[in-house]
Amino acid sequence: MNSTPPRIDLKLEGSIARITFNNPAARNALTWPMYEELKQICDDLANKPEIRVAIFRGAGDKAFVSGSDIQQFVDLKTNEAYEVSVDAIFHSLQHLPIPTIALIEGLAVGSGLLIATACDFRISTSDARFGIPVAKTLGNCLSPSNLSWIASHLGVPMVKRMLLSAELIKAPELLNSGYLYQTTSPEEIGGVTDALAVKLAALAPITQKASKLTLARLMESNLPDCTALMRETYNSADFKEGVHAFLEGRSPKWLGK
Repeated sequence: MNSTPPRIDLKLEGSIARITFNNPAARNALTWPMYEELKQICDDLANKPEIRVAIFRGAGDKAFVSGSDIQQFVDLKTNEAYEVSVDAIFHSLQHLPIPTIALIEGLAVGSGLLIATACDFRISTSDARFGIPVAKTLGNCLSPSNLSWIASHLGVPMVKRMLLSAELIKAPELLNSGYLYQTTSPEEIGGVTDALAVKLAALAPITQKASKLTLARLMESNLPDCTALMRETYNSADFKEGVHAFLEGRSPKWLGK
């Protein structure tokens, strides 16, 4: 049995950074140390002008990232603080001043969808699936920042399908909507992704930085204060039930309180 702890691997190859979410035994679910590693990696890359493109992928071929490690929610006692903390981590990825590509095989759900959406381009296998099925699993919610970000990329109707009906959307539909840059086979996805990275690395970096950070600021402008809604959700009996049901391998019994 592999005893290697969950981690994020970083490899620098010339002008390209390769970041791998490495927790394949749990379909690359993110532990809190992995979240912190992600922020540190992004902050470090932001200060390396020689790096022109970053590629993110999951270890193995079952998932990009399948969400968060649910065990860390058991002792959560600080209301909406989890979402606030995750916001700061995703902000570092969203504001990375270089083009970013998500290479997606299998599932990109929960925080996996958020990370993929924080990237500038998404290339997936044709059988990949995407969603945020928290209405079926944990009974938690997203921050206004993350909702604004995914709604800007996916559109409100699609986000409602993901959040209100817990639907997982197949790659071909998201390719048609423009969310995915390209779909391809597992055998070809590495080469297709590298070809895009080489293309991006050859273009004007200051223009790329100004363009993507201006768009990021536009998406984040005028965010409402939804603290009370997040606090209500994370303090609810339903959220506690969702966490325990998930860890016990049973369906949750929602009470609406």
